[in-house]
Amino acid sequence: QVQLVESGGGLVQAGGSLRLSCVASRSIFSINVMGWYRQAPGKQRELVAHITSGGWINYADSVKGRFTISRDSAKNTVYLQMNSLKPEDTAVYYCYALFGLDYWGQGTQVTVSS
Repeated sequence: QVQLVESGGGLVQAGGSLRLSCVASRSIFSINVMGWYRQAPGKQRELVAHITSGGWINYADSVKGRFTISRDSAKNTVYLQMNSLKPEDTAVYYCYALFGLDYWGQGTQVTVSS
């Protein structure tokens, strides 16, 4: 099993930055894939970015060049640095882990005001 605890959401103006953190309950190198999804009101949950245990990274087209996913193995933590935020980035952001099964964090709200 994997427990995921997110933090770092909040309210920010358009053009601003936020950094989300996701702490895993086990070594992140033992987890096949970790990443971030988001869900805006009335929309389906969508991939934002993910990183494999081998270090391969994938981003949604809508965030390329603005968001950066990274990890700190010593802290069992994956980060999502979000720059140049837009109102359309407003959503609940969920940390995700694939470890045999899918695991999800509780979600953290990100609100970008125009």
